[in-house]
Amino acid sequence: MNFNGSIDFTHTQLTEPSVHVLRYGWVFWFMHRSPGEKITDYEGAMKKIATFKTVEEFWAVYSHLRRPSDLPNISDYHLFKQGVRPVWEDDVNINGGKWIVRVKKGLASRYWESLVLAIIGDQFDVDDEICGAVLSIRGSEDIISVWNKTSSNGKINLKIRDTIKRHLNLPAETTMEYKTHNDALRDKSSFRNTDVFR
Repeated sequence: MNFNGSIDFTHTQLTEPSVHVLRYGWVFWFMHRSPGEKITDYEGAMKKIATFKTVEEFWAVYSHLRRPSDLPNISDYHLFKQGVRPVWEDDVNINGGKWIVRVKKGLASRYWESLVLAIIGDQFDVDDEICGAVLSIRGSEDIISVWNKTSSNGKINLKIRDTIKRHLNLPAETTMEYKTHNDALRDKSSFRNTDVFR
């Protein structure tokens, strides 16, 4: 601006808007099944929604997704690192596990958004340990889980648990559960027979 109050554009360069590249590329997946329907090909039942590598691409995708509170019963959103399949058997997941938080109906949208932003924003500070996250919309409750690579590393697992609690602003007394993917493969269950932490 010069002294007479007008703006001088002679030295202003117009540049492309900057792009904010994320540390990892990420993929959103969706799955839905009708009550009573058995899925024999779990991986085949998942639909890839979109891949993103920048903050701008994330918001372009996320702003068009249905809010968790608007999803039909027995639906799942998956957010996983690009190249990691959202299944227990994936080479990156097989020796890992997941932290599980069961939430009251009506809270999933806020919790899911906070968790997704923390994950893609690399807020967990556990190197390459986070594989992804899943939101499961169910009848009486919704379930959020964070998948990690190494179930045998207690120190990292507790750090992940504490980061989840902090970013979701969960009360200190919130019960969380952990289950290894090997245990899930053995009993063919995501949410039964978990280790409970108070």
